[in-house]
Amino acid sequence: MTADPIAQFEKKMIIRNIETADIDQIIALQLICFPNMAPWKKVQLESHLRIFPEGQICVELDGEIIGSCSSLIVNFDDYLEQHTYSEITDKGFIRNHNPRGESLYGMEVMVHPEYRRMKIGRRLYEARKRLAEQLNLKSIIVGGRIPGYHKYSDKLTPREYAEEVLQQNIYDSVLTFQMMNGFTLKRILTNYLPDDDDSMSYASLLEWNNIDYKPSSSKIHYKLSFPVRICVVQYMMKKIDSFEEFATQCEHYVDVAADYKSDFVVFPENVTMQLLSFLDDRSPSLAVRKLTTFTAEYVELFTELAVKYNVNIIGGSHFVERNNRIYNVGHLFRRDGTIEQQYKLHISPNERKWWGINGGDRLEVFDTDCGKISIQLSSDIEYPELSRAVAEAGAQLIFIPFCAEDRQTYLRVKYCAQARAIENQVFTVTSGTVGNLTHVDNVDIQYAQSGVYTPADFSFPRDGIAGECSENTETVIMVEVDMEILQRHRKSKDVLTFRDRRTDIYSLQIHS
Repeated sequence: MTADPIAQFEKKMIIRNIETADIDQIIALQLICFPNMAPWKKVQLESHLRIFPEGQICVELDGEIIGSCSSLIVNFDDYLEQHTYSEITDKGFIRNHNPRGESLYGMEVMVHPEYRRMKIGRRLYEARKRLAEQLNLKSIIVGGRIPGYHKYSDKLTPREYAEEVLQQNIYDSVLTFQMMNGFTLKRILTNYLPDDDDSMSYASLLEWNNIDYKPSSSKIHYKLSFPVRICVVQYMMKKIDSFEEFATQCEHYVDVAADYKSDFVVFPENVTMQLLSFLDDRSPSLAVRKLTTFTAEYVELFTELAVKYNVNIIGGSHFVERNNRIYNVGHLFRRDGTIEQQYKLHISPNERKWWGINGGDRLEVFDTDCGKISIQLSSDIEYPELSRAVAEAGAQLIFIPFCAEDRQTYLRVKYCAQARAIENQVFTVTSGTVGNLTHVDNVDIQYAQSGVYTPADFSFPRDGIAGECSENTETVIMVEVDMEILQRHRKSKDVLTFRDRRTDIYSLQIHS
């Protein structure tokens, strides 16, 4: 059969979401489309794809990206009428993306100059509209450049210029295009993009309304509250004679948490070390290897408890064996029966010396029915880069199971937990062990005062402490934190330590 003679003329155009492999092409396209403006940095584009991949769209023609658009979701009332591009995009990182917001905010549309007569821009705008409709968003809002304004700035104000464009007396490549795509002018923004010389740093704020929008309770500007109740277990290490006795003790605490309708119950680091009290191996490294044989029983126990009592369990940590290496692993047991793991990353000299523990190599953020969370075991909280990274990935609760043998070790954990709460405007939760196992080497003494810590500001409890246990006592505390207050605080208060970071001069990169 002869080849189809028309095949050579075929073009393959695809509209799809941007992927990590496209980042270099996107940056190159920006340099072509906006030669006098700073392009996205790779770390910013990676942040877009991590936080809101659905909002990052491109047009591909025969394998080449010839156009793209970027967006995030916001509650627009959270921002001042005269906002800047840096403010609305979180300096290009979109960590302010709000999945419960009402509007899609368009950050950028660009089309390769050689393809600007092929309706590429219109296709991208239609893709945005479909996304807004699929997500039941009220509107699309854009801060549009007015690149033709510099030609008229000596005789027209920005508002007069926009009105002339609206009357079609002047053609502006951006504003005219947006009007043709159903956008209406709301106001003129000043100092929107300081390096946009063609627009003289002005921009037009425009809106497209989704006529199919259906208001729902989940789209209220602010919920009255989003309470999350946490039961912190300050666990007593005491001699037991069987795994069943350990299970009974753990179930007691989960039952108590469920009685108080807790969303989370938190156990300490190394909670299963209590099992060594009935194992007869006196060598610490060999005893820990024997402890790993209880992994299946440990996982089965806490999975069943999470489902039975309808509570998410931070199961402290347990030593597991992988490829003949021992790791200290924190576990999340969701109340729907699913399980997640966070390997401890920073291993202390003591853990290496006595137990031969190895460090993990991945930092995780977990989705729960109460939002995104992170688990950082004991000394991991002492490394601020970890908390900054999980906060950038959306975590608002950081759980810190710990095990400390003296007050100095405990205070390092506590003070760092409080610092991380302030730096990242998150809640941090510590849970430690008390008591002693006199006949178990290296688990002979314990020191703890477990607690829940908040940012230090007027919206939160005095001293940034939502609740603390009594020192060195077997007990639990019930603390309720409000995720809605935290969300408002991160946007609108005077002290915004997370938002106001100088990402123009420093940034954090996590190697996957």
